Parts: sequence; structure tokens; C-alpha cells
Amino acid sequence: MLPFKVIYHPQYDLDLGRHVFPSEKFKLIHDALLAEGIAELSDFLQPGPAPDEDILCVHTPAYVNKLLMDSLTLSERMKLEIPLSDLTRNAFWLAAGGSTLAGHKALEDGFAANLSGGFHHAYPGHGEGFCMVHDVAVAIRSLQAAGKIRTAMTVDTDVHHGNGTAAIFESDTTVYTLSIHQENNYPMPKPPSDEDIGLEDGTRDQEYLGALEKGLLRAFKKMTPDIIFYVGGADPYREDQLGGLALTIEGLQKRDRLVFEHARRKGIPVASMLAGGYARQVADTVRIHVNTIIAARDVALQQFPAGNK
Repeated sequence: MLPFKVIYHPQYDLDLGRHVFPSEKFKLIHDALLAEGIAELSDFLQPGPAPDEDILCVHTPAYVNKLLMDSLTLSERMKLEIPLSDLTRNAFWLAAGGSTLAGHKALEDGFAANLSGGFHHAYPGHGEGFCMVHDVAVAIRSLQAAGKIRTAMTVDTDVHHGNGTAAIFESDTTVYTLSIHQENNYPMPKPPSDEDIGLEDGTRDQEYLGALEKGLLRAFKKMTPDIIFYVGGADPYREDQLGGLALTIEGLQKRDRLVFEHARRKGIPVASMLAGGYARQVADTVRIHVNTIIAARDVALQQFPAGNK
């Protein structure tokens, strides 16, 4: 049994068929957590779709209407890079509901994980890079509107820069954005986050972990947030098809632990999302994401001194 809740819905799967984005991974991660005895059925919560009013706190009415009416232009569909259908739209609304629920449960228990989410390329007025709705931004705005939090931090470890996140929160002093990513990769250009760590091609475990820790220490000097939303991308992996960093599976789990341990020492709740993962072997992507849950479990069970906010 896990010491926190995991958010999952069978309809997270976008059913993309032969696509570089393996959306079947959500079910595979869920099944692996059960099969390996890491989680029990009682550890899972099923989200509902985010209310349209929550989506509209982040995305423009014109864009949301296009999604609801299936009226994106051809260029907008090409930029999104995945089909728009009732199934995919529902999956993104569920992912946003799942990240919001993960935020609520993290505030209660210290940790929570959504087995979807981390769609950090979505902008207020358009989607891109497989990201239709910015679930993390929706969750932050929902929690703020409910009076559950005032401040939040996003720690984004996807191999690709969190451009949508940076754009959405550009002038918002209540949300601190950190992105560690491969500099020479999509997207171009990269709007500035509060803390950007652009890494050289081929960066390996030790250099990556050192840069991440320095970035976290700088971020915590600027803000001690009410909650961290952790975007745990699997795509810094050395066998990823859309990435050019060189982290091992073991290094990626150390990355997760590093973030969780820093947060735990400061008494900051963490809600984690999956984000990208395009390994040549889908099993590797699944293992990396399962390891994030294991890292959260292990850190949650550790004894730390009282938070020093």
C-alpha cells in the first residue's frame, strides 16, 4: 500500500495507434504498479473531467470553443500533432481533472501522483507538441480559486522546455517556473521561465543531477511555495527517440528522488505528473514512470526534520 494516492482513469489513453507518443503507457504503468505489488487498488482514485470553467481559467474562450466544436484549422491541427476527437478531448479534460485532484490530495498527504498530465506545451490560445490542454496550469488556477494555495512552483524535468508553462505564468509572481531541458531541442524559441537550465546534447547523469540541484537551490531562495507540481518526463533517457540527453534509467530515478527529497525537507507537498517519454522500447518508458512512483514512496516513508519554510 502506498502512503499517498495515485490518480488514474482508463480513458487517459488517447488511442493514437502507431504514433511516437505511446499513450497506452498510462494503462501499462497502472498495471505494472499493481502487478509488482507497489500499489493496491485502494491506492488509486479516478478523476472526473475538469469543469469547463476551470479550463477557461487558463485557455481562451475562442480556443476552448474550437476544441468543443472540433473546429481547429488545418494549421492548428498540424501544430497539435495529434488528432482532435471526442476521445482525445475527453482524455485531456480528464488529465486536467486528474492533476487538480492530485493537487488536492498532495495538500492532504504530502504527495500525490497523476498517471497522466504534464502537458506543458499547451498555450492559452493553442495546443502544440501533443499537448491540447495545460493540465498543471488548470490545477494551479483551480487550487488558487478554491483558496487552497496562494503560491505554486512547477519543476519541469521533461527533455523539452516547458514553453506553455513559461508563457502562461510569465508575469505571475505567485507561480515560480523551473525547467531543466535539452537546449538544442524543441521548442524554438523558448520563452523564459523563472529558472531555465538548458543542457548540452549528450548530458549524462552526474552533470544533470548537479545542474538540477543547483537550480532547485536557486529556486527555493526565491520562493517556498505552498505546493510543487513536478513534471517528471521520461524523455531525458538516453534511448529516447525525441530527446538528445543521455540519462540512464537509474539516473532518472535519482532525479526524481532529488526533487522529492528537497521538497520533503522543506515540508512542501508535491503533486507529480508524467509528461513525455518516447523510448524505442515502450517498456523502458513505463519503467521510468513506475520508478517515479517508487521514488515518491521511498521519500514519503523517510524521516526528515520538520520543514524549515
